[in-house]
Amino acid sequence: MKLDLIRKIVGLILLVLLIGVGFLKPIQEYVSIPKEITLFEGQEANVTSLPVFSQTKENAIYSIAENGEKTLSIKGEESGEENMLLEMADFPVKNVDIKILPDLKIIPGGQSIGVKLNTLGVLVVGHHLIETKQGPKSPGEDAGIKVGDIIMEINNEPIQQMSDVTEFVEEAGKNGKVLKLIVMRDEKKFETELKPIKAKSEEKYRMGLFIRDSAAGIGTMTFYHPGSKKYGALGHVISDMDTKKPIVVHDGQIVRSTVTSIEKGANGSPGEKLARFSNEKDIIGNIKTNSPFGIFGELSKGIKNGIMDTPLPIALSSEVKEGPAKILTVVGGDKVQEFDVEVVSSVPQKFPATKGLVIKISDPALLEKTGGIVQGMSGSPIIQDGKIIGAVTHVFVNDPTSGYGVHIEWMLNEAGINIYADSAKEEDKKAS
Repeated sequence: MKLDLIRKIVGLILLVLLIGVGFLKPIQEYVSIPKEITLFEGQEANVTSLPVFSQTKENAIYSIAENGEKTLSIKGEESGEENMLLEMADFPVKNVDIKILPDLKIIPGGQSIGVKLNTLGVLVVGHHLIETKQGPKSPGEDAGIKVGDIIMEINNEPIQQMSDVTEFVEEAGKNGKVLKLIVMRDEKKFETELKPIKAKSEEKYRMGLFIRDSAAGIGTMTFYHPGSKKYGALGHVISDMDTKKPIVVHDGQIVRSTVTSIEKGANGSPGEKLARFSNEKDIIGNIKTNSPFGIFGELSKGIKNGIMDTPLPIALSSEVKEGPAKILTVVGGDKVQEFDVEVVSSVPQKFPATKGLVIKISDPALLEKTGGIVQGMSGSPIIQDGKIIGAVTHVFVNDPTSGYGVHIEWMLNEAGINIYADSAKEEDKKAS
């Protein structure tokens, strides 16, 4: 009995010691040494303050940085991937994978922009009942077409705008024929047939569908790449106001816009920027993509924000930290201003994902003017420690002073600026 008690006491002591070891600073620091470090060329990062060392290999992509402190730091020299062995008292303690990405700098935006989207095909936004002698009917609904569907072809001819549909409907109605439709639903196509009819009090034939071929709104420019002129804006997808589904883009344009007034946000009621578009001749770029990370395309005219018009480095999601930051946005006219915000939280993401940041407006002037984050502010670039870290995307309905942001690396990826792919290409060149 006493032997069992002694065993239990010894076991308890060992357990306490084992748990206690985990709280020792050297152990915590060892555990905190990352298994992988990603840097840009010329960028420096601290690895650990433990008495470990590593020797730089000949022709390595990184160097051991001399910073005059008792810390082990590395500096990216050229793009590529390599392994670094950390040693302590001549014993290997940990392998760290080093990934150096090509140097990349982009120019932050902040400008208010008008957005004009033309849909791929025509979008069905509702059903329309037509009063006939036999009662109310909707040929479109009878053909199995739902709200949110996209009519891509009629009688084997591609459809790009509503005027294309009118001609087919009138001709089929007068000749008593059916229309053969190709319809896309959730990225899958199907065929159906529809016979136009006319109301007893009208002469025009109809499909019994409400359709739309374009959409417009305002947002904020996030960045553009000075070399390729590729840009990213908004930070979130544009959805149709009726169907609430993402708009499938055929093409589109962005134009300059001027903020005319602000509807101030409050709890339960998000505010809004009100703006007017510049004239049709002031198109500054096209729209090629409408994705969960924003709209993307290429600029056809130069733009400036008047505050930060020189290229800035970016921060990967793993580099973003909680604390002070800035946003660039317009709250009156076309003047871009800088405002203080706080990064409340940031989630390091290895794969593209939205809502990686939570930010809170801390600038008294912005809070006085807007009440916090308002519609139209989406896309405002977030800058921390001289680096672009992301863009404002959504406001919290019950707290307009706070909202979500998206990490900049995923917007770059959607714009066709894949920093990781560029690194892989450098590796392929070395191997060959």
